[in-house]
Parts: sequence; structure tokens; C-alpha cells
Amino acid sequence: MAAPLNEADLADSAVAATETETGQQSGKSSSRGRLVSRRFFRNKLAVAGLVVILLFYVLAFTYSWYSPWGYDELDPASTLMPPDGTHWFGTNQIGGDMFAQTMRGLQKSLTIGLLAALFSTGVASIVGSAAGYFGGWTDRVSMWVVDLLLILPPFLIISILSPAFRGKTWLILVGLIALFQWMITARIVRGMTLTLREREFVKAAKFMGQSPWRIIFKHIVPNMASLLIIDATINVGVAIIMETSLSFFGFGVQAPDVSLGTLISAGSDAVRTFPWLFYIPAGFLVFTVLAVNFVGDGLRDALDPSSSRSRRKERKRIKENTAKTSSSSPQTVGAEA
Repeated sequence: MAAPLNEADLADSAVAATETETGQQSGKSSSRGRLVSRRFFRNKLAVAGLVVILLFYVLAFTYSWYSPWGYDELDPASTLMPPDGTHWFGTNQIGGDMFAQTMRGLQKSLTIGLLAALFSTGVASIVGSAAGYFGGWTDRVSMWVVDLLLILPPFLIISILSPAFRGKTWLILVGLIALFQWMITARIVRGMTLTLREREFVKAAKFMGQSPWRIIFKHIVPNMASLLIIDATINVGVAIIMETSLSFFGFGVQAPDVSLGTLISAGSDAVRTFPWLFYIPAGFLVFTVLAVNFVGDGLRDALDPSSSRSRRKERKRIKENTAKTSSSSPQTVGAEA
């Protein structure tokens, strides 16, 4: 059943239909983008989540411009000091500035989460579309690898492999996290590809002699952009939680570098006596993951207006508009009389 649309969406759809009739591809793309952006910015939680993420990124990557302390600098005369004018988030057991360390940890966690999400979504799109398009042995081998990775416990495997890479680049941790994040999405992409490869535009591309990989990247993957964007957004939060959990147990980011997981681990023993050591990095972690999830939900509703949440919102708007119209009608009649 089609979702009811309010007047704003009807106007947006009319603009998109008008530009489609002109046959201009750039107009079609821009109208689609405007329609999605308008739906997204009507979602207050999604907009708030986007603002929080952007604010955290700015704070995390520019803190060295205005912070009087570096994350690796110590103030031996101010150990375990509560937040004050000198140390905005207080200090830890060895005099490290908690504001600088929290911003550094936020920077590391956000970077690892973003890169792991991009890598996993990219692998899922390539493997899933190739398996669905080529079929045969390509499909069987790909799905066998997917099934094998799905039965492996990712946290345990990464915990076992992490000591072998200790002291090396943290990008290895990104690769390990991304390695166990792409399988379910690849299965979904494969199923969608099985449908898309029977569409007329794909058959026309085959008839014109285009190579299989060109068809995959030019015609199949772009038609799954909505799914891949939503998946990448959600995977950011999942990767941040995974990195934080690994770092908490000593299998992720290693000293002297810090992440939110290492800060939470270091402050967990002093929750009652020195609460700022634990609650400040934990609060940033909670707000970051919540903001990412809100943005993911907003993108899902904007890109898929037939979702249940969008239908509920549209029904609510229609009821509100109907109530306003009915309440204003008697006043109008009385004024005319």
C-alpha cells in the first residue's frame, strides 16, 4: 500500500516529475537529491544527530588549536584533579589532561569507525553484486566464504589476531573490523542483483557489448545506492562499538595512543572516586553512537518513503493538517457572516 504524502512531498514529487519529462539526466539527479534532502531535514532527530557528529568531528580534529595541553603531555603537579579552568575535563592518575585525551580518543574512534564502515560496505557491494551477476562458481564460492565468516565469532578472532599486530599501524585494526562486517550486506546485495540483472537496462547494456564489471559498477551498484548509504551509516556505529570493546580489553588501540575504549577501561576502576575519568569518555561514546543511529534512521526514511516510520509520520502530519483545517473553518464562516 502506498504511503500518503503531505503537500510538501506532493510539491517535491511534482517538481521531480516535471524535470523527468524534460529528459535531462542532471535534472533528474538533482531533483531526486533535493527530494531526499528535504525529507531528511524534516526529521528532527536525524538533523540533531548530524549536527552532533559534525560537532564531534570538528572538536576531535581541531582540539590542538585551542587546547593548552596535548594528549601525551603530563602535568605531574595536577594528578587526579577534577575539571577546572586549567584542565577542562580534569586529569588522570599520571597528570594527563582528560580533555585532550578524550578528543584524541574520539578522533581515533571516529576515524576507525568511518574507515571500517566504508571498507565493509565496499567489499559487500563488490562481492554481492559479482556473485549475483555472474552466478555459477563465482556465486557458490562467494556465498561459501560468506557462510564461513558468519559462523566465526568476530570478537574472539580479532582478539586472537590482535597481539600479532601489536606495535604496528592501527589500520590493521580497521581491516580486521571491516573483515567481519560485510557478509550480511553482501547477501542482500546478491539478492537485489539477481533481480536487477533481468531488467531491461542491464540487458541493453549487455547487447551494446559493455563488459560485465562495467555493467556492475555503472548500472547495478548505483541502483542500490540507497541500501549501501544506509548500511555504511549504520556500520559506523557498529565499528565504533567494536573498536571500543576491543580497546577496553586491550586488543585494540595500544599505548601511547588512546581511544575512547582505552580511556573507559582506564577509568572503570575509579567510577565512584573519580567519576570524570569514566563518565566523560563514556558519555562521548554514547552520544556518538546515538547520533550515528539517528542519522541512519533519517537516511532510511528519506531514501525509502514507504518505510513504516515514514508512513506513521505522514499520517500524523495529515491528521494535524486536517485538525487545523477543521478548527479554522468555523472561524472563517463566522467572519464571512
